[in-house]
Amino acid sequence: MFKPISLYIGLRYTRARRSNHFISFIALVSMIGLTLGVAVLITVLSVMNGFDRELKNRVLGMVPQATISSTQILTNWPELAKKVEGHKHVVGVAPFTQLQGMLTAQGQVAGIMVSGIDPQYEKKVSIIQNHMVAGSIDNLKKGEFGIVLGKQMTDALGLGLNDNVTLVLPEATPSPAGVVPRFKRFKIVGIFSIGAEVDSMMGYIALNDASTLLRLPDGAQGIRLKLDDIFAAPQVADDIVRTLPPNFYASNWTYTHGNLFSAIQMEKAMVSLLLFLIVLVAAFNIVSSLVMVVTDKKSDIAILRTLGASPATITKIFMVQGTVIGVIGTVAGAVLGVIFASSVSNIIDWVNTALGLHLFDAYFINYLPSYLRWQDVVLIVSVSLLLSFLATIYPALRAAKIQPAEALRYE
Repeated sequence: MFKPISLYIGLRYTRARRSNHFISFIALVSMIGLTLGVAVLITVLSVMNGFDRELKNRVLGMVPQATISSTQILTNWPELAKKVEGHKHVVGVAPFTQLQGMLTAQGQVAGIMVSGIDPQYEKKVSIIQNHMVAGSIDNLKKGEFGIVLGKQMTDALGLGLNDNVTLVLPEATPSPAGVVPRFKRFKIVGIFSIGAEVDSMMGYIALNDASTLLRLPDGAQGIRLKLDDIFAAPQVADDIVRTLPPNFYASNWTYTHGNLFSAIQMEKAMVSLLLFLIVLVAAFNIVSSLVMVVTDKKSDIAILRTLGASPATITKIFMVQGTVIGVIGTVAGAVLGVIFASSVSNIIDWVNTALGLHLFDAYFINYLPSYLRWQDVVLIVSVSLLLSFLATIYPALRAAKIQPAEALRYE
């Protein structure tokens, strides 16, 4: 005889064809429900993780993680940069001067946030150089009035590398013809593509050219920091400012993109909870399925009891049967979930191309990212298996309480 007996009989009941097809149907529905629940949960969490990662790596790789600015122009910013760089959480610093304006070319107009940068320092704090599709930020040189723009911006204006574009500043300048806005013609010396909203809203010029436009002494408005932990940005920036004179103040990414990050985290939690309910419903289906199996197998249980099977053995038999349903459904769901999570980006891209759709053009990341975290897969599979196991306890205990004489009375 195959040992242990409870495992042998439990597996036989799982494979056996039942006269009552409705019970088999309920068991199949339970298994399919677990499979779909686990697969969808893994896929959706991977997409949420993808947006989370892209926000950190792309958007926060372009916008300042933290800044230290002054109410006065910093003509000695290298000294400040050297001092700040000594902080244990700071891995890079770069000067900046920001100005807002409008770009105009070929009758098109677009608003833009322009940053005056030093290319050598900027490479230490930004990912822009890794995403250049034409030209280079090294082409930004003092007095040449070159500009680096995002691909979405250049496409919207119908421009390319080495084309000219006019930057219009909101400050008005008196003239004999009246008050006219200040403007300056720039040459496009670089085009970057991040694949996020910054492609259409940010531009870069040489640091000294920004000072010239703003009619300020050569210098910087502040320094930008790159940190080893972006979530430490508020604390690190505040710590640094405390060591500086009163005219310095700090800012960080939580002011500009904190709401976006919080929204993704909240959506991830809510969607996970909702999809977890699918797994929970499937686990409850296992309960109903096993209860009907117990009712259908009363005579078998009675015979096993008369042959010497203990209540514990009967309990284990039906726990094995329910657990097998849970294991098969969970494993199948995990496999499908991993496959979908690994290919969902390509599938959506193909659908967009084939049907001519633009599903993500209005969002801060214009494609569907996916990042499979094995920790999430292990957690989802573990919870699903645990729920499946817990769902077997009540029907199995109910089976163990069946009295042989009562069950065989009408046989």
